[in-house]
Amino acid sequence: MPDTMRAVEITEAGGPEVLRETTRDVPQPGAGEVIIRVAYAGVNRPDALQRAGAYDPPPGASDLPGLECSGEVVAVGQGAGLSVGDRVCALLPGGGYAEYVCTPAAHCLPVPQGLSMKQAAALPETYFTVWTNVFDRGRLQGGETLLVHGGSSGIGTTVIQLAKAFGARVFTTAGTPEKCKACEDLGAERAINYREEDFVAVTKDAGGADVVLDMVGGDYIAKNVKLLKPDGRLVMIAFLGGMKAELNFAQVMVKRLTITGSTLRPQSDNAKAAIADALRENVWPLIVEGRVGPVMDQTFPLHDAAKAHARMESSDHIGKIMLEVAGE
Repeated sequence: MPDTMRAVEITEAGGPEVLRETTRDVPQPGAGEVIIRVAYAGVNRPDALQRAGAYDPPPGASDLPGLECSGEVVAVGQGAGLSVGDRVCALLPGGGYAEYVCTPAAHCLPVPQGLSMKQAAALPETYFTVWTNVFDRGRLQGGETLLVHGGSSGIGTTVIQLAKAFGARVFTTAGTPEKCKACEDLGAERAINYREEDFVAVTKDAGGADVVLDMVGGDYIAKNVKLLKPDGRLVMIAFLGGMKAELNFAQVMVKRLTITGSTLRPQSDNAKAAIADALRENVWPLIVEGRVGPVMDQTFPLHDAAKAHARMESSDHIGKIMLEVAGE
C-alpha cells in the first residue's frame, strides 16, 4: 500500500460545495480490523447530515464521510478472520470517500455471486438499516402489511423488495408518477403519490398497516398512528419533515401500538456484527438467487462527490447514488 491516498473531506459545515478532494495518510488496521482498497462507495443521507454539521462521527471514527463501500482487502489486523485479496462489501464507521478505508472485519460481507463491485457497494448501509429496523425492531412477518415512506429512496427500494420476498403486503408513498411506477415494479402492491392522494385514507381502505417505516417525521407521525392496525409498530429512522409532532397518545394506548426507531452508526461494533450475521444467513441467499438486489441511480467519480450530494438532496433520484473510486 502507498503511504498516502486520495480522499474527499468536509472543509466546514455547509452545502455540497464544502466537499473537497484532499490527500490523507493511508489508515492501518488494528486488532480485528481490515483495510479495504475501495472500488465504490455509497452516498447516503447521513453523509449529507455530517457535511451539514448535524451528525458527528462516533468517537474514534474517521472524520471523512462514507458509511459503505466495496473493494478488496489489502491488509488485516490480528484476529480479523479475513484474508488479503478477499472481495467484500462493508459497513463503515466513516471514511468511505477515500481510496483506502479501515473497518471491523465483522462488518464485512462477501460480494454476492453475480453482483458487480458497484452493486455490492450499494448494499451495506441500506440492508443493515432495513434489517434491524423492519425485521428486528418492527417484527414484520409474512402476511402482514407494511407501509414505507420514501419508497423510491435507497432505503425504500430495499424495503419493498425484502418485505415482498418475506411474504408481506407492501404499500409505499412517493412524490411523482415515475417514482410510484418504480415502486410498483419492485413489488409494492400500491404506491401512493402523496402530492395527489391521502395516504392515510388509501392505507386504511386497504385494511391498515401492521408496520410503518417512516423517514419523514413531522406531521406524518400522527398520520401513521391513525392508519396502524391494533398492535401495530411505527419505526422511525429519520426526520426529513421535522423531529417534533403533536400526538394523541390515547390512540397509542387503545390500539396497543409500539413506537420505536434507531440510528445505525452509533451502535456498538458487536451490534453491527450481529446484523451482518443475520444478513449473511437470511438475505445474502436471496441476493444470489436474484430475488432482491440494489436499485442504482447515478454514479459519480470520487472528485465529484459534491455533485453526488447535490443529486441526492434534489430528491430526483430513484435508488442508490454511488461514487467510483478504483472501479471494478
